[in-house]
Amino acid sequence: MLHIEHESQKPIYHQIYEQIKYDILMGNLPMGTRITSTRALAKELQIGRNTVENAYAQLVLEGYITSMASSGYVVNNLQFNLNQKVTERFTTSKTVVVASNGGIENIQYNFQYGNLDAGSFPYQLWRKYMTDVLNGADAQDVHSDGDVKGDIDLRIQLMEYLYHSRGVNCKPEQIIICSGTQSALELMIKIFPYAEKKVAMEDPCYNGASVIFQRNGFNISPIPVFEDGIGLSELASSSARMVHITPSHQFPMGSVMQIHKRIEILNWAREHDNIIIEDDYDSEFRYNGRPIPSLQSIDQYERVIYVGTFSKALSPGLRIAYMILPTWLLPAYQKRFTGYQCTVPLIEQKVLARFMAHGHWEKHIRKICLSQKKKHDILIDAIKQNMGNKVRIYGHQAGLHILLEFLDGQQEDELVRKALEYKIKVCPVSPFWLKKQNYRNNALVLGYGMMPEKDIPRAVEILSQAWFC
Repeated sequence: MLHIEHESQKPIYHQIYEQIKYDILMGNLPMGTRITSTRALAKELQIGRNTVENAYAQLVLEGYITSMASSGYVVNNLQFNLNQKVTERFTTSKTVVVASNGGIENIQYNFQYGNLDAGSFPYQLWRKYMTDVLNGADAQDVHSDGDVKGDIDLRIQLMEYLYHSRGVNCKPEQIIICSGTQSALELMIKIFPYAEKKVAMEDPCYNGASVIFQRNGFNISPIPVFEDGIGLSELASSSARMVHITPSHQFPMGSVMQIHKRIEILNWAREHDNIIIEDDYDSEFRYNGRPIPSLQSIDQYERVIYVGTFSKALSPGLRIAYMILPTWLLPAYQKRFTGYQCTVPLIEQKVLARFMAHGHWEKHIRKICLSQKKKHDILIDAIKQNMGNKVRIYGHQAGLHILLEFLDGQQEDELVRKALEYKIKVCPVSPFWLKKQNYRNNALVLGYGMMPEKDIPRAVEILSQAWFC
């Protein structure tokens, strides 16, 4: 199992190198095993691809693995032929994933969180609007650089949609189109207005955000999360000038910040001239009542930076997210990014703008919410039927995942391992904790976005056998 300690003084590439080397020497990765590609491992660990390439290059240099054209990296025969390239007879060997879950790639049921199944994407409409954009009167526009903030038509559609769905108040010039949430955070960091680079974060939290702050030299103050959201007294004593929160569906615990706490955190930001980053990553997915109004919608003093994404409801492959800046930060943005280009392809922005303008985005949301609610209900029922009072469920009635806490002493590593033995992928919670010592190591994340409805009961039944029999 591959673990990355971001707080360690040891470089991350060296951590990867040492752990893969150990697995090879111990026989966990036998001769002929193809290990995960640099791209896939970088995505799995949420680190730069160059870091993984540096680790693999060292393993190649020392003779533990060989890079084979069109086949990736393969483990060498250390006992008999350390320096000779592995021959073609090993290209049919089994493939092992060297990743944070330590699992085998031959997965039958996949509870990976955060993604939807490919069949949910509106292919026919997307092709239609792609053709319209390429053949339309404004086809020449897609061959221009465009506005650094993103396509104006898309920003207008976003402004209208967010006002009606989330109560967000903004103008098009406040909206910045970004290539993913991490890109939005990188932009924010570059216009951070305070001298001390300190940010408070929920603990546990979205590690894709924490790694951005860490890599940019921020000191992170971990703040505990309770049933009604982040701990405000702990936040107040942190001296942080900015806080990153997921108030409408806390990741990964699933708690919802109640209105009294929302008002209190806004008062904290106003009184101390602080900034709140509201990460509204899956606000569309509410299965019990309407989506909760955003924190930004009740912010009267412009202390909230609102971040949203199309990854959860449409496709992470599009890499389209957005950030809404308070007006007082716009001059700093203009000064810093004048002369830059928007990182999201303009043609994709124009297709999405048309998709939204013709009413298909909201129809898509309704359709996908209905589909995911069915999956959610089936999953909850199956867990209750098969696991009963052996587990506790957190974060249901919203989003694309639940958190499952085990009450009989089972440990995360063993739970992941047993699931993989039955060809089922589940996700550990430990990567999301900033203070590892506060985690009891007894929980997993189950995402159901990629799972067909018909497979969920059987998959849960198998997991119950793996974990409790």
